[in-house]
Amino acid sequence: MSFGVIIPVYNEVATIEEIIRRVVAVGLADEIVIVDDGSTDGTRELLQKISPSYPQIKLFLHDQNQGKGSAVRTGIKYSTSDLVIIQDADLEYDPRDYAAILKPIEEGMADVVYGSRFLGGPRRSTMFWHLVANKLLTLMTNLLYNSILSDMETGYKLFRREILVDIPLKSKRFNFEPEITAKLLKRKIRIFEVPITFNPREYSEGKKIGLKDAFEAVWTLAKYRFID
Repeated sequence: MSFGVIIPVYNEVATIEEIIRRVVAVGLADEIVIVDDGSTDGTRELLQKISPSYPQIKLFLHDQNQGKGSAVRTGIKYSTSDLVIIQDADLEYDPRDYAAILKPIEEGMADVVYGSRFLGGPRRSTMFWHLVANKLLTLMTNLLYNSILSDMETGYKLFRREILVDIPLKSKRFNFEPEITAKLLKRKIRIFEVPITFNPREYSEGKKIGLKDAFEAVWTLAKYRFID
């Protein structure tokens, strides 16, 4: 099965070159679909400069910022790999975890794999209230959809591509995570979780998700419990 990486990116000029280097260094990605979501800090210019050096890269540019969900949906549209993982550009997630995330699908146990930050993997000890918010959103997911996930909001989600293209996705911002989770659970898709390394950055370091996004996630989980 071919393996593709989708990297949605917005104003990550300090980290985008390094995350590309790390993804390539793992040696597993057949394609790397990068979607610049209207960056204004020099990210898109840097991507246009370095992407020709990597034959795996397919680069797409949004004219203006639309949100992470929109960038992911563009990536899904243009990805051709059998298996697709979402990779944030901010260095919080380590591509060296790809092999462990791929394993449940390779062994026929899963159709989707979530890399969980809360199953005992190494992680930086910071952002307590962010952790609490993640735990509460995951608890709400489990209550609404009768599941036992440990990390609904994880950025590391690996899919069989045919599942992704068969699910109508509408989210434009960070509410992509609860929307896709809700729709996977309603369809009884086999989801496995594996522990991953997590190195969260502080808001002072450029973290973008905030309190508003938590409320949007709550609304998204409740809404898709009753509609598709």
